[in-house]
Amino acid sequence: MFGNQRERALRKIRRELRTGLYSYLILSLLEREGELHGYAIRKKLGAMSGGKIVPSEGALYDILKGLGKLGLVQYEWAEVGGRPRKYYRLTDLGRDVLEELGDEVKGIVEVLKKMGGAE
Repeated sequence: MFGNQRERALRKIRRELRTGLYSYLILSLLEREGELHGYAIRKKLGAMSGGKIVPSEGALYDILKGLGKLGLVQYEWAEVGGRPRKYYRLTDLGRDVLEELGDEVKGIVEVLKKMGGAE
């Protein structure tokens, strides 16, 4: 009984935590790198995190779609090697939001350090 409740709670909290974290990391990566297609975003996140932070393809594109609806990213189609690719870039609004989120993330990291949960 408690096993199911535990697993449900873990799934829900992990999903919420990851969605917010992935959104922040995607915005940060686009600011740093400029335009990137989805596969490149996924690969760069994986490389930077040693494979620990790699959203599934479905999750990545859902997040990018959501960020687009909020006006934080925009995309443009380009053909590369005979294949169409959607290249994402940060909007001015995305930069503003990212800047404010950066202060919050720094605060969270500081609290985690104080609690012994981050190094």
